Amino acid sequence: NIAELEIDQPLDIAYPDDDSPGVLLKLGTAVEGGAGPDGDVVGFSTLCPHKGFPLSYDPSDRVLNCPGHYSRFDAEKGGLQIWGQATQNLPQFILRVDDQGDIYAEGVDELIYGRLSNVL
Repeated sequence: NIAELEIDQPLDIAYPDDDSPGVLLKLGTAVEGGAGPDGDVVGFSTLCPHKGFPLSYDPSDRVLNCPGHYSRFDAEKGGLQIWGQATQNLPQFILRVDDQGDIYAEGVDELIYGRLSNVL
């Protein structure tokens, strides 16, 4: 639920299945692809699209960082790759927030690492 999120405190999730780690972030300001009443909730895969290394969120500059080859992805700009060897942006989850504040992921805008399709 959106009420459980705190600004810049990532919440680990899995989408579209348990083998696909991701993160929900409340950024505090409206951003590209943001959901919720303030347009500030985003979700991303945490598998680097380059080689699948697990990404970590850095709240100081709001990027997701890859420890493998140092790719960086901007959480405020829809997962835009801003540095490194990845060849695509970070997959962003398409989110919907209902009237009770429950958050639902309803799709992904890029292919998740290691998959031929995001469809189960």
